[in-house]
Amino acid sequence: MLSKWVTVETAMEHVRDGAEILYGGFGGVGSPLFLIDYLLQKGVQDLTLIGNDAGFPEWGIGRLITKKRVKKLVTTHIGSNPEAGRQMMDGALDVTFYPQGILAEKIRSGGVGLAGIFVDANQGWESGSQSPVIQVKDNRYRLETAINAQVGLIYAKWADSYGNLIYDKAARNLNPLMAMAADITIVEVDEIIPVGEMDPEQIMTPGIFVDYIVKSGGGSG
Repeated sequence: MLSKWVTVETAMEHVRDGAEILYGGFGGVGSPLFLIDYLLQKGVQDLTLIGNDAGFPEWGIGRLITKKRVKKLVTTHIGSNPEAGRQMMDGALDVTFYPQGILAEKIRSGGVGLAGIFVDANQGWESGSQSPVIQVKDNRYRLETAINAQVGLIYAKWADSYGNLIYDKAARNLNPLMAMAADITIVEVDEIIPVGEMDPEQIMTPGIFVDYIVKSGGGSG
């Protein structure tokens, strides 16, 4: 069976200036830190980032924002990263906010091939969407379109060489959804084990959704 385990240089050839990137992590937990470090070294810019939060100014995904490599951020909150707030207020960073559940569902929809989801038009939250409002019985709904991206950068604890993934507790967060919704999914893992040695009941992301595996710290199979 062909191994998907490659060097970080090979995998990250797919991330170029202007790329749209889905990134895993929740308050830094489950973030692909090694891949983010490589992006900084590579010098790509004008990125669109899509993820749960803005990380921290000097750690994880937030470092890309601090270094002004990001032009647009789609997220649920930026409170942990004051630099993101400053850039947003200065007009240097375009930020779109979604409630966490709606962002997750928009990404999930992109991964399963749906056009989008209907959200309650009366819930007091507006995304700026110009989609028409429809009436279903006694309720009004607005269409929120699905999210896909060119590249997904995710983190898992274990992978086999085919790309079947197991996450570590809460580090799972949005990573499985992003693996499905990206055109090219690159996963950073701590440990790569032989095919067939995983308990199938523990596999959370099937290898069909993974294109490249990068081991934390580098190296390839």
